[in-house]
Amino acid sequence: MNTSPSTPTTPPIGVIALKTPPLTPQQLMTQRILNAPPLGLLLRMASPNAIAFLVQAGVSMAEAWFIAQLGVVPLAGIALMFPILMLMQMLANGAMGGGVSSAIARAMGAADHDRADSLIWHALVIAIGAGVLFWLLYLLTAPALLALTNAPTDVTDSAHAYGAILFAGLVPVWMSALLNAAVRGSGNMQLPAMLMIVSAFVQVPVAGLLILGGFGFGGLGLPGAAVAVIIISTLNTLILATYLLKRPASPRLRLDTFRLEGRYFGAIFQVGLIASLSPLFVVLTVSCINVLIGTYGLEALAGYGIVARLEFLLVPLVFGFGAAMVSLVGTNVGAKRLDRAEHIAWVGGGCAAAATGVVGFLLALFPVLWLTPFAIPESLAWVTGESYLQIVGPAFLFQGLGLSLYFASQGAGTVQWPVIAAVLRFVIAVGAAWVGVKLWQVSIEYVFACIAAGMVVYGLVTAASIRLGAWRQ
Repeated sequence: MNTSPSTPTTPPIGVIALKTPPLTPQQLMTQRILNAPPLGLLLRMASPNAIAFLVQAGVSMAEAWFIAQLGVVPLAGIALMFPILMLMQMLANGAMGGGVSSAIARAMGAADHDRADSLIWHALVIAIGAGVLFWLLYLLTAPALLALTNAPTDVTDSAHAYGAILFAGLVPVWMSALLNAAVRGSGNMQLPAMLMIVSAFVQVPVAGLLILGGFGFGGLGLPGAAVAVIIISTLNTLILATYLLKRPASPRLRLDTFRLEGRYFGAIFQVGLIASLSPLFVVLTVSCINVLIGTYGLEALAGYGIVARLEFLLVPLVFGFGAAMVSLVGTNVGAKRLDRAEHIAWVGGGCAAAATGVVGFLLALFPVLWLTPFAIPESLAWVTGESYLQIVGPAFLFQGLGLSLYFASQGAGTVQWPVIAAVLRFVIAVGAAWVGVKLWQVSIEYVFACIAAGMVVYGLVTAASIRLGAWRQ
């Protein structure tokens, strides 16, 4: 006689079968983040961001063309503002935005939906505070900082006319960035990416009209570029806020979760504030190297200026992977799945390193691909740019590795070591180069070697920290 238990195909008479409710789209997304194969998942989530940032790069180029039509003075004015503009973008989208994405992703991984919803309100308060703070800082410091550049008065006046408007309208710029980060923290990369792409196609004609004029409108000149940014950011903020208000599942804006608590600010700031040091040192590194390269002459400085922009272009290239890694790592850390979180970091870091490495090695072998549109062959500017690409280009691989793992560490809520790596990079790239130039009158190739060494150390130290258990402390 078979005594093994059998599994009934129908419930016993008198027993009501309970149906498991279907999973919501957000629950399905969370389950994929926690269980799907990392490589395919990462590539699917990173692709929209990569495409969106590529389109945004086209907006920057179009805006530069519009400004160039105004003449040399406005073009020089926007060049003075470029480092601080890049810093602001990296702070809002990368550092503090990463803090928001990380906090929400960890809350979603822990299935704490009330915390995820409340964090959005905290992000909005931070955005308002940051916008007002940086506007006040600009008003207090801009005239003195512009005077330190020793640029002609008409150039600094042009830069200030642009900056005064942009910084006065920073609140919607920060709100748009942090609401985007909140949506990405839930694992939704499609909406922020689509919004960036659509905004790009709107911003180009709006910027052209406001800068150059048309249809009976005289144009605002360089300040028109700032007005265009504020208009597009305001529209993006309204669209994202409406989406989060109407969203059926967390994270969403709910009035009953509007309560400001120190622990929720802490969840964002423990990542965002420390992470802010990394872009600060990136901009400091490029700015200080600018000063050193200037000792080799104006042509050499022009050549370095041509290739130095490449480093800033690496940021949006890596950010496609980085934004996805913040959400993926954060959700898995929130669910106490550290092994999977670390595995995702290595997969994403490898992808980013491969992408930046291919760019670096390609330009090292064929500098003409980058230099041709900007410099005359065999000129000193060309030779300087060629030397930089041949020496520093291969090190882009390590820069991509370190930068992607910086974003992954934001997701884990632990960014101390990536920031330490950024400081070490500054010490090597700037400190060693400064000593060589001032004391030993070294060649410009030595300066480029210091820049490359700094990138290598940045990538290796960040990777080693994760390998040695920084996320498990």
